[in-house]
Amino acid sequence: MRRLLLGLLLVLYYIPCNAGQLAIIIDDIGYRHTDEDALSLPAGITLSVLPHTPLGHKLAEQAHLKGHEIMVHLPMQALNGKTMGPGGLNNKMDEADFKQTVVDAINSVPYAKGSNNHMGSLLTQLDKPMSWLMQVLRSENFYFIDSVTTKYSRAEKEATTFNVPTLRRQVFLDNQLSEPKLERQLAEAITLAKQDGQAILIAHPYPETITFLKRQLKQQLHQQGVELVKASELLSFQFAKEQTNKAQNKEQL
Repeated sequence: MRRLLLGLLLVLYYIPCNAGQLAIIIDDIGYRHTDEDALSLPAGITLSVLPHTPLGHKLAEQAHLKGHEIMVHLPMQALNGKTMGPGGLNNKMDEADFKQTVVDAINSVPYAKGSNNHMGSLLTQLDKPMSWLMQVLRSENFYFIDSVTTKYSRAEKEATTFNVPTLRRQVFLDNQLSEPKLERQLAEAITLAKQDGQAILIAHPYPETITFLKRQLKQQLHQQGVELVKASELLSFQFAKEQTNKAQNKEQL
C-alpha cells in the first residue's frame, strides 16, 4: 500500500493543473531554407534535425537560442527502399560502422538531447541494430522517441533493455495537408493528451503546417486546457506513471 501511495503521489506531482501535456516534434529540419520558419513557432515546440544537412547545424543553434529543444532525426532503412540521405543506418552495417554513424550524426547536431527515427520501417523491426543504437544513446545520455513507422518496431523494447528513456509517437499531424485533415489530427492529439495525461504529435516543416500551427495552436490548447511541453518533459510523467503501475502490480500479488 505504501508503494502504491508513493506512486500516486509521483503522478500527481508531475501532472500539471491542465488536463494533459502535448509534445509537438517538427521532423526533417535541415535541407530547405523554409525550415527556418519552424523557429517562429512557440519555444515549447521540439525540433528534430537531420544529420549532416546543409542547414541543420545553423538551424539547431538558432533554435536553441530561441528556447527550442533539439533532437537528432536519425535516418533509418525503410521497407520501400527510399533513399535515407547522409547518416543513414541500414541492416548491412557491422556493429562498429553502425555505432560510429550514430555518433557522427549526434555530433553534427549541436545541443541535441534526444533522437527519433526518420523512416525506419525496416530497421526498427530488427533487435540487433536497435540494441546497438540504444547502447550509443545510453552512452550519450540521450532519450529516444519511436516515430512508430511500423507496428512491429522493436525500438522501445531495446531502449528499455539498455535503460534509455523512451516514448512513442501517437499522432502524425500532416500526412495530408488540407485544413480539415490538419484540424482532425490536432484534435486527436489533444484528446489523447487529456485522456492519457500526455501525447506526442509529429509534424513536418511544410509551409501549410507552420501556418496552421501558428494560427491554431495557442487557441486550441488554451481552450482545451492542454499544456505544450518539450519532448523531454514528458519523461518525468512517464516515469511516475510506470512507478504507479509497478506499485499496483505488487499490491495485487
